[in-house]
Amino acid sequence: MGKLSKGYVQIYTGNGKGKTTAAVGLGVRAAGDGYSVFMVQFLKSGSTGELESIKKLEPNFKVFRFEKKRGFFWTLNDSEKAELKLEVQEAYRFCLDTLKNNKCDILIMDEIMGALSNELVSKEQLLQLIEAKPHNMELILTGRNVPEEIIDRADLVTEMKEIKHYFGKGVPAREGIEY
Repeated sequence: MGKLSKGYVQIYTGNGKGKTTAAVGLGVRAAGDGYSVFMVQFLKSGSTGELESIKKLEPNFKVFRFEKKRGFFWTLNDSEKAELKLEVQEAYRFCLDTLKNNKCDILIMDEIMGALSNELVSKEQLLQLIEAKPHNMELILTGRNVPEEIIDRADLVTEMKEIKHYFGKGVPAREGIEY
């Protein structure tokens, strides 16, 4: 590890499409240049096209998931939410260990802001992660509703803003395009 002389904190946020896509794109570019990329996905347990693509980039680009397959957060009962919180906390500990032990060049925490919004991790925990980031590692966080304290600690924040979306016309999420 340690190809980067200086790593930054990047955030992809907003109500528009493309947050994960942007993070994966950066990871693909970096893996192609020989960087080690870890992506930890939060609140995502189903099959997606990017997982199949990323498998072809191993060992440079690896995806980690800690959650068992289940429905959307708002469909879960209290015991399922409690179980999910334990899984998310395990993923958080993995990320913290990755940072503290400098295990990759780029760490992507996909949909970590969704985990924060659903109170599965705390704002203090995210600030602790940013603080633990080694000087030579890039940290990428995705998801909506980023608290100001997190934005203040980031070096780059990109907002995906929805101008128009075909979902409004009843088009469902499509394999290979939205997942």
